Amino acid sequence: MNQLPKVALSPAVYLVGAGPGDPELLTIKAQRLLMQADVILFADSLVPQEILEIVRADAEVIRTANKTLEDILPLMIDRVRSGKSVVRLQSGDPSLYSAIHEQIQALTAAEIPFEVIPGISAFQAAAARLNVELTVPGLVQTIILTRISGRTQVPEAEELALLAAHQASLCLYLSARHVKESQEKLLQHYGAETPVAICFRVGWPDEQIWVVPLSQMAEVTERENLIRTTLYLISPALKPIQTGFKDHRRSRLYHPEHTHLFRPR
Repeated sequence: MNQLPKVALSPAVYLVGAGPGDPELLTIKAQRLLMQADVILFADSLVPQEILEIVRADAEVIRTANKTLEDILPLMIDRVRSGKSVVRLQSGDPSLYSAIHEQIQALTAAEIPFEVIPGISAFQAAAARLNVELTVPGLVQTIILTRISGRTQVPEAEELALLAAHQASLCLYLSARHVKESQEKLLQHYGAETPVAICFRVGWPDEQIWVVPLSQMAEVTERENLIRTTLYLISPALKPIQTGFKDHRRSRLYHPEHTHLFRPR
């Protein structure tokens, strides 16, 4: 593998997605930033320590699990104004449940340059671990990423039962503490035998995944005492797991009867 280019980092905040936990799922850009940054602020309750093995020996590493935004922002602003490059390392992908919205607002107000670097989300890593595609032709073509209302309220128009009516591949984040309520709402539209993948700490060394009928989602969650870092995939696309991948549906894209610009008739 070629060495990563050594490009000097400008004084700025880099909001980097660390992925679900596996250090090998970092993007090349995220890896380069971690190797070069002067300061690393990382959510140590959500990002494994192993990811930091590539940072510079003289980099300042700041853990943020016990800090509030009011603690974190002045640190980032101060370091950038001192001419340093700052990586704010967050779990998963910054576009999903990462609380970067308020960070961006504050950095913009303080006239601090920043850049967002995407990462692999847990739903993508979980689907890969399960060897499934979440958009299967003729079965399901929509993916919904959502959560149930808890401390953070979900807008009324996005209420879980309303979204479940689509019977799409539904990826349910941040809901393990409300699993009974979630199951009840999902059962209003999905059949009781709809497969659910309960994914605990995807990408971490202690990762566990259970594939069960929707009717058992709450029972398994409570039996395993799962209260955090748990993702649920509810989808007809998981049915091939139960049937030994004997479903022979296929995409039109590579079908010999399907023509397009690069494969004319």
